[in-house]
Amino acid sequence: MANAGTVLTSQPTPEVARRAWPQWLALGVAMIAVAVASAVWADGGARLLLGALGAFLAVRGVVLFRSASALGGELAGRATRLGSGAMVAGVAALAVALISGAAAAGVLLVGVPLLFLGGALALLTRTGTARRAGQALLVWALLVSGLLVATGVAQDWDRASDVATVVAALAVAALAVPVLISAVNLRTVAGQPAPEPVRGGCGGCACGAGGCGA
Repeated sequence: MANAGTVLTSQPTPEVARRAWPQWLALGVAMIAVAVASAVWADGGARLLLGALGAFLAVRGVVLFRSASALGGELAGRATRLGSGAMVAGVAALAVALISGAAAAGVLLVGVPLLFLGGALALLTRTGTARRAGQALLVWALLVSGLLVATGVAQDWDRASDVATVVAALAVAALAVPVLISAVNLRTVAGQPAPEPVRGGCGGCACGAGGCGA
């Protein structure tokens, strides 16, 4: 996944795309499967969703932490911090999911609105399309928060936790769409022929002047 993580922000070579597209396809399919199972499994949906998120964060944290050694300067420090944070958060989420279903539901009840709000605030610091997406996400975060509070007050907080689980499952399914689109795009790049190697070692730069010896 380390190489696959770079192909979303740069144009990959066919060789890199051939290695990366099955990983992105598997990730997108797994996200859809987890989202559907979590939405329909009344008793264990919250544990499944939180456990899957924890496992993903832990694995991604390990990848970031290990890749930090190949980077330099500020990028290495940032990758180390992000990797360490992701590993700690992932292990904690996985532990909660394994220990208690009620605790997992409670984490989603509090965490889902906070994640939406945090994502919205992060996007609002940018410009253009990202800023507009942040504005839409902020409205969505406020609506979800109001829905969860209203459900908890009018009915009970267990019901509100179920609603939070469904909302989180829908968010995971929505995030799976760009992942699957990226897999399709990478598959297209992987089918392209590799560029022909440069012959002669110099690319003909001195051939017109009598060869490299000249």
